[in-house]
Amino acid sequence: MPITRRTFLQGAAAAAALPCLARAAPNEQTPPVRQITRGPKCHWFGYYDKLEFDPTSRYCLGMEVGFEHRSPRADDVIRTGMVDTADGDRWIELGESRSWGWQQGCMLQWRPGSTTEVLWNDRRGDRFVCHVLDTKTRKMRTIPHAVYTVGPDGVTAVSADFARIQDVRPGYGYVGIPDPHKQDMAPKDSGLWRVDLETGEQTLILTLADIANFGPPDESMKGAKHYVNHLLFSTDGSRFIFLHRWLPRGGKGRRVTRMLTATPDGRDVYEVTPPGMTSHFIWRDAEHILAWARPAGKPAGFYLFKDRTRQVREVGKGVMTHDGHCSYLPGAEWVLYDTYPQGKERLQTVYLYHVATGRKVVLGRFHLPPEYKGEWRCDTHPRFSPDGRNVVIDSPHTRQGRQLHLIDISPVVG
Repeated sequence: MPITRRTFLQGAAAAAALPCLARAAPNEQTPPVRQITRGPKCHWFGYYDKLEFDPTSRYCLGMEVGFEHRSPRADDVIRTGMVDTADGDRWIELGESRSWGWQQGCMLQWRPGSTTEVLWNDRRGDRFVCHVLDTKTRKMRTIPHAVYTVGPDGVTAVSADFARIQDVRPGYGYVGIPDPHKQDMAPKDSGLWRVDLETGEQTLILTLADIANFGPPDESMKGAKHYVNHLLFSTDGSRFIFLHRWLPRGGKGRRVTRMLTATPDGRDVYEVTPPGMTSHFIWRDAEHILAWARPAGKPAGFYLFKDRTRQVREVGKGVMTHDGHCSYLPGAEWVLYDTYPQGKERLQTVYLYHVATGRKVVLGRFHLPPEYKGEWRCDTHPRFSPDGRNVVIDSPHTRQGRQLHLIDISPVVG
């Protein structure tokens, strides 16, 4: 059955009375949506490029918090847990974290290749750390360094400087530990680390000074404050992406971005997109990257870049027309993506795009109340289950705060 269509009433009082603000356009058939977490506390997962489900597609990870609409403080604790989607959407508590943000949480994710282990970041004393928990035995060990993205081998991780990120872009880093290099525009002892999830060994593989000096100089880099964000391993783990960003004029201008790739030991760095605008991205395979960008001489859009070459082609022209959080379903036949709030009703639309035919399928349009803005906005960040049959989003459209919602896409993808 399609999602219930509703007429949007005007005025805050009338809107608050509605139990659900999800809708479909006229004659638009959308898949069923099931809310799998409940209030009074809020639940969400965060970014779209992490493994939210276990390999069986039964257990769905999430985080729990008792407040919204403000920045996290150093003493704010969230709970980590998972939903058993085969047992009445039962919430199973796993642990807690003091290192988190509204957009990417605490990097909670299933450990690649494991059927029982999950990991997330936390703060212990004067450092950010990573916990690895076996959900069956409840045995937990702690790695003395936070992680950002984990390779498909489940052992190799890379990480950025979360204190630095928090200083330059609150909401994506962690509070509680100030950036010791706050006054340094491109420090030599901060940057990207490789972390071994078995031994806990950590190695600084690329410094911010190295990254700032890589490639041809750009006028916007003069006096700029540099940082790195958004790391992601390729599908075979041979390379990883990172966005090199800088704030011109000592941190007071609009940020500039370029997308770089490298090997897990920090070698063979390659500039995929030049300084300018690059936003959300995903690896299609070990060589190709789908990204919302503005290549030289081209309009902004989704483009498929071949790593370490100048090959690029547009994807979804006239269909995928808005920046959004993109990922490929298993098999790379479909692209899953979303939009930011649009129109007076502030609707966030979640889509599937069929690569071969150019067909777009709307999975739902979800109202984002106006109080969800800036650092504590709630993007849908659609994630898929390993079997490719379900999508989970974060959304407050049911007026219960941000919660996890499951969309059955099996009738669409077969």
